[in-house]
Amino acid sequence: MNIAIVGTGAMGKVLESLINDKAGMQCVGTIEPMQGGRLTDIREKIDAVIDFSNPVNLDMIDAYARESGCGVVIATTGFTPEQIEQIQSLSTIVPVVYTANFSLGITVMRRVLAEITPILKDNFDMEIIEKHHNKKLDAPSGTAIALLAAMNPEHEYDEVFGREGNRKRGKEIGIHAIRGGTIVGEHTAIYAGEDEIIEITHIANSKKIFAVGAIRAAEFVVGNKAGLYDMEQVLF
Repeated sequence: MNIAIVGTGAMGKVLESLINDKAGMQCVGTIEPMQGGRLTDIREKIDAVIDFSNPVNLDMIDAYARESGCGVVIATTGFTPEQIEQIQSLSTIVPVVYTANFSLGITVMRRVLAEITPILKDNFDMEIIEKHHNKKLDAPSGTAIALLAAMNPEHEYDEVFGREGNRKRGKEIGIHAIRGGTIVGEHTAIYAGEDEIIEITHIANSKKIFAVGAIRAAEFVVGNKAGLYDMEQVLF
């Protein structure tokens, strides 16, 4: 299986190392579009593209995938609504795995929150807290939004992003973002009831966990039919 990587940053380097250590898989090229690199520069056949780069590179990835028919794993965040529509359009042509967080643990956490929220919601207040390093630009994180979607799929609760001022708590879920230091990523869902609290937390200690999930996703798209998939479908 031939994998091409878009993005030469820290994640790209971790991903390339893991791919080349995996039997039956090889990295045939790592490109940095911001420095002029293009997927068409890679001579070998590409079975799947894994993108850990920047939303501005979507057009290049889209055009290449449509032309070659390769699968696509999009691990970049911060897309505009128009770009998300573009990803959805691409998925009608080739298989695409697109999710906010490729951690296997976060994927399981989303499944757990979807299962327990209907049981707890009438008796517990619900909050989400996420923490990331001081260089992360988007807030709240895409992962926090994905956890929120698992807890509030029908939008029956108001979604309050941070709080200030004086007011009573309504039928709401609060989402809070912390940025500081070198925190790789920490997400906590809190269910606060009368005399009891449930907290479910996922802590990422290195970027390797996201690369491991992206490789699982690449294995999934190769040979699969066109469609838009997330990590829950990959695992479950």
